[in-house]
Parts: sequence; C-alpha cells; structure tokens
Amino acid sequence: RSRPVARRRRDRAVPAKPCSGFRRHPRQGRGSRRLLRAIRPLRPEDVVRGQAREYRHEPGVAPDSRVETYVAARLSIENDRWRGVPVLIRAGKYLKDTFMDVRVRFKVPPTTLFDAEIEGHPNAIRFRLSPDVCISLTARIKRAGEEMVGEDASLVEHRMPGDEMRPYERLLRDAMEGDRTLFGSEAAVEAQWRVVNDVLSNDLPLHPYEAGTSGPK
Repeated sequence: RSRPVARRRRDRAVPAKPCSGFRRHPRQGRGSRRLLRAIRPLRPEDVVRGQAREYRHEPGVAPDSRVETYVAARLSIENDRWRGVPVLIRAGKYLKDTFMDVRVRFKVPPTTLFDAEIEGHPNAIRFRLSPDVCISLTARIKRAGEEMVGEDASLVEHRMPGDEMRPYERLLRDAMEGDRTLFGSEAAVEAQWRVVNDVLSNDLPLHPYEAGTSGPK
C-alpha cells in the first residue's frame, strides 16, 4: 500500500465579496435622470448669490473673496407634469435657522370667502426632512367672529425626532451596508452639472447679508 503524502496547506488571502446591495439595478435612478434632463439650464437672472459679512474674517479666507455662502435659484422643469410650476431652492450658511424642508404652495383661487383684499397666504404642505421629520398642512381658515377675516392654521400629520447621526456618518454607514439610496450615478451627476454650468462664473453679483438672518434682502 502506498502511504498518503502529507501536503502542506498554504494560507491564501480571500478577497472580500462586495455587498450585493451596492450594485445598482439597471432601472434604478432612471426617473431622476429623466427629471434632471428636463430642467432648463440656469440663467443669470434665475440665481441670487450672497455672502455673509463674517465669512471674509474666517481664517484662511481672502479679504476680497467672492465665494458665495448663500444661493437662491429658480428652476423650470420642461415636462408635461411640471411645466409652468416654479421650483425655488435656497441654501446657505450663517443663517438664522438650520433645517431642510420642502414646501408645496397651492395657487390662490380667483375668488375667496374672506381676506379678499389681502394677497398671499396660500395653503401649503410642508415636508420637514431635518433635523426633525415632520409633515404638516398650513391652511387659511376663518377667524372666529363676525368679520370675514382669516388666519393661518397648521395641522401636523406626522412628527418624528431626528437621529443624532451626522450626514457623512450616515453616508459611510450606507456605503458599508451597500445601500445606494443616497448615492448618485455618474449620469445623474453629469445631468446636474448641465443645469448649473452656465452660472458658475464669479461675475454674478454677490449680495452681502448679516449672520443670523434669512439671507440677502
């Protein structure tokens, strides 16, 4: 009988398999890319740039810096669903409050039951995304009494405290878990650059504003 030959086992490093959930489905993100392609590229008259007066006193910032700390933009989406509906975006630093929300304002009807001589006060739905999560409806209702005068009333449908995880902590966690919900594709990023590319010049006016306010007047 032949004796079995003892073979020396070699330890080899086995590469870790990528998270299966991190692979993007072929159809994932197509809707957002179509929406981005339907946005008309921004024009100078669609954008307001601002800079907080305190920004130039920050360490490492040039005294004549023209870097904006506030931007407001008006987007136009050229498709059948959103054509004619203005989309307004505001973002900045050194502002009075720090939050992220989406507000949908409804058109004011041609005739109103009260406040006929007062403009504005449209009904609206607000989706507060951070720091707390909240869904609320703001409606114009009649104030108690004989006079036909209205007042705003907010109805809160859902409220949930936000977590303590910072945005970049959440991105790192999602990357390790293979969750691509908050990650964009290369095609989506290219579509976003197409929208803002024409207004990236520093030639646009830079409006100063005080820290702790809502931005330029």
